[in-house]
Amino acid sequence: MPAPDGLEVCRRIRAVSVVPIIMLTVRDQVFDKVRGLDVGADDYLTKPFDPIELLARMRALLRRASSVPPQGASERFEVGDVSLDTGSREVRVRGEVVPLTSTEYRLLEALARAGGATVSHRDLLKRVWGPEYPAETGYVKASVRRLRRKLGDDADPPRVIQSDWGRGYRLAVPPHATNE
Repeated sequence: MPAPDGLEVCRRIRAVSVVPIIMLTVRDQVFDKVRGLDVGADDYLTKPFDPIELLARMRALLRRASSVPPQGASERFEVGDVSLDTGSREVRVRGEVVPLTSTEYRLLEALARAGGATVSHRDLLKRVWGPEYPAETGYVKASVRRLRRKLGDDADPPRVIQSDWGRGYRLAVPPHATNE
């Protein structure tokens, strides 16, 4: 792809939108995949690929992106200085709105709904990416890393999203949930 490259295009789109993004590329090294996901792609598919697989991934991404909570079922979760409103799909840190990709939002919501319990890599993959990604733990790790950075939670140790090594992730403090 001529300048700007796909990573820069993804960054620019992500700066203004949460539209689902699938990167299609010949770069098949793990480093390249992680980099693509880190800049904001929701999925990454290497060439050559089967068009049927691409269509399935597109359907899955659109299904997840269009899942809007039912009217009146809004919940708010608060973990320290992070708040998540499921009705507006808005995340705030210290009162300031933080733009998240649809994948990052679903990841944070899945952790919040777990009430402080550890959610395994496999369960996060099913809930956030869908059942067609049973072994892609790199997706979870890259998305958690991006999410921590956006939440200002990239200190050592993180204050909001904790790692349970070899098991999965959990919120450091069980979220306080309220129905609105």
